[in-house]
This record gives sequence, C-alpha cells and structure tokens, in this order.
Amino acid sequence: MSLLDTLGSLLGGSSQEGGGHQQVIAAAMEFVNNQPGGLNGLVQKFQQGGLGDVVQSWVGNGENQAISGDQLQSVLGSDVVSGLAQKVGLQPDQVSGVLAQVLPHVVNAGTPNGEVPAGGQINTESVLGTLGGLASLFGGNKQA
Repeated sequence: MSLLDTLGSLLGGSSQEGGGHQQVIAAAMEFVNNQPGGLNGLVQKFQQGGLGDVVQSWVGNGENQAISGDQLQSVLGSDVVSGLAQKVGLQPDQVSGVLAQVLPHVVNAGTPNGEVPAGGQINTESVLGTLGGLASLFGGNKQA
C-alpha cells in the first residue's frame, strides 16, 4: 500500500474516495508551489485572512494549530476550493475538509527547519517522505 493510499484510507474514505483524497493531497502540494510566491504567498494569504498565527504554527517547529474547512475556504476563497474540487472530482466541502487536515502537515513537512525554503517552493518528494509517519497522526496503522 502506497503512502497516498494509506493517507486516503486514514482520511475516512473507501478505496474510491481514497483516490480522491490522494488527488487532494497531491493538489495541495501543487497548489502551494503554484501560489504567486509559493509558500510565502500562501503564508501571506493566511496573514491577510487573519490566520497568520495559524500558518506560522505550521511553518515553525512547535505544535501545528488546527484549522477548519470553513476557515480554510475563507482564506483561500471559494473559487480556489471549487477549482481544486473540480480538479479532483470531489465536492468543495469535502476538499476543504481534507485540506484542513492535510495542509498543516504539508506545510510543516515542507519547512523542516522552521523556515520557508528559498524561493518558497516545497520539495514534494521530501514532503511525501516526511509524511510517512502521518498514519500515526490520524490514528491509523501504517502498512508495509
């Protein structure tokens, strides 16, 4: 079972829904890197949306603050969430819920030294490798 299969199943989906969740995880990493300014641009969006402390907790080395799907949709905008939903074949509320669970871990894994990487781009291979322990965070059992 691949990491993305594991994450999909841990995020509460059947194998069919798991495929959608896998796409959301991949889309989240692509979304961060495609922001104007990359991760810096995403951080700026959160600051402008009044949630700068939340995103800074993901970048920093401390505990990640939680975010709701509604808060995430408010910061990113419904057009962005709808676009991601259309891209991965899920409903916008499903996408915002999965993103709310996954994005803190993606940002945290993409900033291992508590700093946004030069150029604001996260290394997706490095993030996927780091997220290998994510199964335990969601209370699931990692399978070999």
